[in-house]
Amino acid sequence: MAEGYTTYVQSPLGTLQIIAEDQGLTTINYQEEKAPGSPDQHPILAKTVDQLHEYFDRKRKSFDIPLVLKGTDFQQKVWKQLQQIPYGQTITYSALGKRLGDPQKARAVAGANGLNPIPIIIPCHRVIGTDNKLTGYSGGIARKEYLLQLEGALLI
Repeated sequence: MAEGYTTYVQSPLGTLQIIAEDQGLTTINYQEEKAPGSPDQHPILAKTVDQLHEYFDRKRKSFDIPLVLKGTDFQQKVWKQLQQIPYGQTITYSALGKRLGDPQKARAVAGANGLNPIPIIIPCHRVIGTDNKLTGYSGGIARKEYLLQLEGALLI
């Protein structure tokens, strides 16, 4: 098994913990506290930090970081579809289910969406409720709202 590397970045959403393996990025976690300890050095971590800064500065609309995703086949399909949602646009859970072949899978899509290990880069924040309401987000609704406003997908 590949060794894991961890670093932290300060963002407008608070501290982000970033974890990678030699093959690619595996995880982004929202942290409630400041970053502990000293960060690891790894090219994937450095590239991720740089691209996140560009994203938050509105200079980047997509990411080109290798990802290592671990999940069920269905989760992998959902996460792949999330990556197809354009910057600044939203989609409903049922519409995402329809893209996967079954609009009745909205709950299953929401569950897989909530388990997305790499928020922001895999843009699960772009999925909204059928009534266009902001529902569920692993980092909290305030962070989801911030990301959508940043991308111009949500009017203030």
